[in-house]
Amino acid sequence: MTTIGIRPAVRDDIAAIVAMPADDALGATREIPDDLTPYWSACERLQSDPNRLLVVADRDGEVVGTLQLAIVPGPSRKGSTRSIVEGVRIHSSERGRGLGAQLIEWAVDEPRRQGCQLVRLASDSARTDAHRFDGRLGFTGSHVGFKSQL
Repeated sequence: MTTIGIRPAVRDDIAAIVAMPADDALGATREIPDDLTPYWSACERLQSDPNRLLVVADRDGEVVGTLQLAIVPGPSRKGSTRSIVEGVRIHSSERGRGLGAQLIEWAVDEPRRQGCQLVRLASDSARTDAHRFDGRLGFTGSHVGFKSQL
């Protein structure tokens, strides 16, 4: 049995990271895996920000999962620091094998290690399977989010 490692993403991981959302119904309409230039730029911006982290789950040198983590200090909740997890993707060949739970467990442990008091997990409202999965991991629906395309 092979071991999954979770590590910061590097430039060479970007093609695999972009391929995962491009391979699902929502991501296929938003991602353009043929031109990685804007994705490399985003990865460089993430890597230069100490409060943001893009990680990959790696199995024997192959990227099989990813997520983005942000550490956000704020004045609410008595000045607590929170983390926001988003962009969670698992390669289609790995779904149902426990990798998602392992990745989310890491995404809770890492902010705890950094002194965060709350972890918020963002997921598109259309991803009902993901919402059930998140609930099984102890997350509860608590907010309604809105967005505006710029």
